[in-house]
Amino acid sequence: MPFAENLIQWYQLHKRNLPWRDTDDPYKIWISEVMSQQTRVDTVIPYYHRFIKAYPTVETLAGADRQEVLKLWEGLGYYSRCRNLYHAANEIVNHFNGRIPSEYDEIIRLKGVGPYTASAVLSIAFRKKFAVVDGNVLRVLSRYFGISDDIRNQSTKNRIQQLADELIPADNPGDFNQALMELGATVCKPTQPECNSCPLSIECMAYKTAQTDSIPYKSPAKQVPHYEIAVGLILNSKGELLIALRPDNGMLGGLWEFPGGKKEPQESLRDTVARELKEELGIEVEVFGKMKQLKHAYSHFKITMHAFWCTIRNGTPKPISSECIEWVSLEEIDRYPFPKANKSIIDELKSMKNVDFSQYLEKS
Repeated sequence: MPFAENLIQWYQLHKRNLPWRDTDDPYKIWISEVMSQQTRVDTVIPYYHRFIKAYPTVETLAGADRQEVLKLWEGLGYYSRCRNLYHAANEIVNHFNGRIPSEYDEIIRLKGVGPYTASAVLSIAFRKKFAVVDGNVLRVLSRYFGISDDIRNQSTKNRIQQLADELIPADNPGDFNQALMELGATVCKPTQPECNSCPLSIECMAYKTAQTDSIPYKSPAKQVPHYEIAVGLILNSKGELLIALRPDNGMLGGLWEFPGGKKEPQESLRDTVARELKEELGIEVEVFGKMKQLKHAYSHFKITMHAFWCTIRNGTPKPISSECIEWVSLEEIDRYPFPKANKSIIDELKSMKNVDFSQYLEKS
């Protein structure tokens, strides 16, 4: 039986019941593909349901308040995906009459849409013959064809893309793409692949030569840097916390945070807070005790965040390095989208009982 026919037959019998597989709506398929990038399906499902309930059409997404959209995305990570999604929705409404483009040279021009997303949406929603290559597809095809070259190299990715382009059938490209990704996610796993359940194992070179442990080969990743981050918790006389809006053009753009930043060499964490708040807000502060310490990992680095109580000794806060600043109460703070590390601090603040905050309040 031909590769594609065998694979699709397996998929139709064994595919997982995922909510975006029950629709041919290009908008919903686009949302699911963006959410699923570098994110586990189990994590995506509840976000997908909430997002589609809030914004069932591209028009409702384009007309929404962006802060509310980011709040709904809060915790899913890789927030540039959300900002780009919102921007692209407005492009679709303004330039394509609210219809997801069905041609490659049009959809690829949307903000945040790369070759993978374009190919996935076009093949699944519009039955266009475009093969997708993600980590799962790289693994399945490198094993099947016995490709032992480093899959981090672009030349290897290009080779596998060419193979996928040759294999994809014109009559059912969407199921073919989903089948390859499904096989990689559920059977042809990175470790301990379930080869006895694989519809391709009879012809799989890695299986036949007992190389599933060594193929695909992925060279060691670069060492991930680690940074110490110190932030300040400043309360005004009303008991409100000072928060700052991160600039759009940087990491975590459009999200709110407690002001602070990266520790410099030979600098104490308390000195870091004082320096950062002077640079970011134009104020001098007195730094009290540490409220919380936590670890967090991003895609390319890790941090340990230290949150300190602070009071203003001199100056009035100004948004020098942020879009704007606001004083908010703990009752209001859930209306604002925060990165996960900052959200952990908020959760801790809410859980604190019988704590006297008066020493940290600014005197009116």
